[in-house]
Amino acid sequence: MTAGSQGGSGGPRWHDVLGLLVRLALGGTYVWMGLAKAVYPADFLKLVREYGFIDNPLGLNLIASVLPWFEVFCGLLILGGVAVRGAAVVSLAMLMPFTALVWKRALMVQAAMGVPFCSIRFDCGCGAGEVWICHKLIENGLLIMLSLWLLAVRRPGWCLWHSPLDRATSQGAGRLAWGAAKRERPDKQVRPFHTRAPENGCIDNRE
Repeated sequence: MTAGSQGGSGGPRWHDVLGLLVRLALGGTYVWMGLAKAVYPADFLKLVREYGFIDNPLGLNLIASVLPWFEVFCGLLILGGVAVRGAAVVSLAMLMPFTALVWKRALMVQAAMGVPFCSIRFDCGCGAGEVWICHKLIENGLLIMLSLWLLAVRRPGWCLWHSPLDRATSQGAGRLAWGAAKRERPDKQVRPFHTRAPENGCIDNRE
């Protein structure tokens, strides 16, 4: 743990604890939902077909077989604190279209049955069986907010590698600084600069 991930009293800062809780909630949800779908791929395939957004058999089979394990992989990255921002972007790319599809299907059911929107209940394919759609939309909204928080926050707590771009940027900056110093003082030996990434409250194994 880096020194920057602790407060002045030596204890963890509130946003480090919050970042860990957010990662546990979001990552754990993805692992659980992905495994729930992966165990029964045929049932998941039927649910995907009900949305009607793709008719190609190959595409349907690819979604049913790959998407659950992709969710598990994304959840493990978030739980482990590896490439958290990239995983958060992927999370948004999955959640937002799925939420729109659930909303659209619920509106179709409401129009067909003539019932109040929040009384609609069906298996949306999330791995939890039949759910009340209003509750599911609220849940997805919360997951989207958690993903946005992980994407926007600069200093998450207790992660292994928050953003690969941090390391690439720091290494590039070090090389540029070393090159500039060498051009200014060509007659003297200049040691390479070892520029570290900006402190982000993560475990750092870049020594």
